[in-house]
Amino acid sequence: MVVVFVIWAFISFPLALVGTVVGRNWSGAPNNPCRVKTIPRPIPEKKWYLTPSVISMMGGLLPFGSIFIEMYFVFTSFWNYKVYYVYGFMLLVFLILIIVTVCVTIVGTYFLLNAENYHWQWTSFCSAASTAIYVYLYSIYYYSVKTKMSGFFQTSFYFGYTLMFCLGLGILCGAVGFLGSNLFVRRIYRNIKCD
Repeated sequence: MVVVFVIWAFISFPLALVGTVVGRNWSGAPNNPCRVKTIPRPIPEKKWYLTPSVISMMGGLLPFGSIFIEMYFVFTSFWNYKVYYVYGFMLLVFLILIIVTVCVTIVGTYFLLNAENYHWQWTSFCSAASTAIYVYLYSIYYYSVKTKMSGFFQTSFYFGYTLMFCLGLGILCGAVGFLGSNLFVRRIYRNIKCD
């Protein structure tokens, strides 16, 4: 434990600080596609389905639907000790997940911008990352119906590893969704002049 703490204290933590300083000072001024007013415009009242929380939760349904069938086979290979053979099909499902995630976050961002809400950044990330919530809910269903696990250690092992997988999936999908929405917003606002 002492070695792990020393590695964290003298390698990981200083590199995180240096990375933060370099990341903040690397690009300088923001490169906005059009001029931005200094006074933020008030966001008008919106319908219930145009709130960022609803868009974020609904944004994960389609990407989860695109990987739903494959998740059964992945969980079966991990937790029921079956051999998984179709890696080419998994690559195809992964590419479909990426494409669907980008499309859904672009549509969600478009809805927000049409509702005159310019706070689209975190909504696009959370909209794509909510796929991981649905995968975790599916893992609860899979645990209760398909596995024969019992006891504290098996349950904590299953849900702990599934939580780590879902966190990684959420960060991956969120990053892909944000990058797709960022490209979309920069493309549509490239030639707009602000008074």
